[in-house]
Amino acid sequence: MYPCKSSVTTIALLVSCALSQSALADTSVIHAGELLVIAGKVPLKKQTLVITDGKISALEAGFIAPSSFAKDAKLVDLSSSFVMSGLMDMHVHLQGELGPNNDSDTVNLSDADVLMKSAYFANKTLMAGFTTVRDLGSSAEQMFALRDGVKRGWITGPTIIASGSSVAVTGGHGDVDGMAPDLMDLHTAKTVCDGPYDCRRATRHAIKYGADVIKITSTGGVLSDTNTGTGQQMADDEIKEVIDTAHALGRKVASHAHAAAGINAALRAGVDSIEHGSYANAESIKLFKKYGAYLVPTLMAGDTVVTMAKTTNFMSPAIRAKAIRVGGDMTENFKRSYKAGVKIAYGTDSGVSKHGYNAREAQLMFAAGMTAQDILVSATINGADLIDKTDSLGTLEIGKVADVIAMHASPLNDINELMDVDFVMKSGKIVKQK
Repeated sequence: MYPCKSSVTTIALLVSCALSQSALADTSVIHAGELLVIAGKVPLKKQTLVITDGKISALEAGFIAPSSFAKDAKLVDLSSSFVMSGLMDMHVHLQGELGPNNDSDTVNLSDADVLMKSAYFANKTLMAGFTTVRDLGSSAEQMFALRDGVKRGWITGPTIIASGSSVAVTGGHGDVDGMAPDLMDLHTAKTVCDGPYDCRRATRHAIKYGADVIKITSTGGVLSDTNTGTGQQMADDEIKEVIDTAHALGRKVASHAHAAAGINAALRAGVDSIEHGSYANAESIKLFKKYGAYLVPTLMAGDTVVTMAKTTNFMSPAIRAKAIRVGGDMTENFKRSYKAGVKIAYGTDSGVSKHGYNAREAQLMFAAGMTAQDILVSATINGADLIDKTDSLGTLEIGKVADVIAMHASPLNDINELMDVDFVMKSGKIVKQK
């Protein structure tokens, strides 16, 4: 498309030029039977949503003919569906899935294989209605390539906010484990650190090579194949140094944290989100509310590891014991945090669970007492806020990116509807339509 020349001065030619340019725009018109423009608000009935060049350009009451907006506008008939903004998952691991072949995959799959697998999982996630994800812990180069490939339109997938490898202490959760020493030396990430100044270096390294967000592991983890528990592992001064360094370079910090001591140390240091928060206590809740940090509860991960620990035999004794204990405790602690008014952002830890079933988290949150309305807010508005994209994502307001999903009936009436998304539009392009 060529721009109109500024030398054209007559009104007739200006109008003609403007019309010729608008005719070249890619316009889609959605007739929505029920439309949730902003989660937390009342859905609207019989609405027309107009998408031009990947963004929402108009919203009108009633079902208006596409030709009213553009000559070649395409109609998307969702007049019998519930339509809303694409969902956001703030904690995924797109490069794999927990299972008995994890160890062998580490040595058998090439970097290219891992990238192809992550592209496959990213597509499954998008087809489930999750149009934006935060990948927290992965092989950095491959994940950044996938992120950038989606952004450039080379591959179909959700928008990816990626951390790359975690900033973790030697021997702690996030460091490599469960391998022969020579293999551990080979696979140890350059973001493993010891002491505050080394952790400053690791944080700067992660950002230099492309991290959108910094992931730290302030406590032990369930799936670390070491008998080191789930207590605080990263020291207070290390946590603070990472967070201060990341914030100085314009990056937010997410902290994996199970034990209260690690949760509270990260919150006091100014962390932006706590992942899991399994043993958040009364002090944790006060700190969450004081500093405005988000809890990303990942109930799905707890549910998955408990089931696997009880029904499979591939977990080591150390992992199995932690899985049953921590996974079984996560829900009650989430209930307390939610009831106390802690801000919640939706996250599944998919990769522990299978990709493409991300809406299972909503079922677990609902069973734990969270309202359907609050669940949708956590998976749209709160997710956008956490990744600093409120101006472009999270609602279906005019000017925002057209990430749109639809299902047969309202998840506000039945949260299980999120498990069967029938329509997905990503940046104005239809990628799924049953």
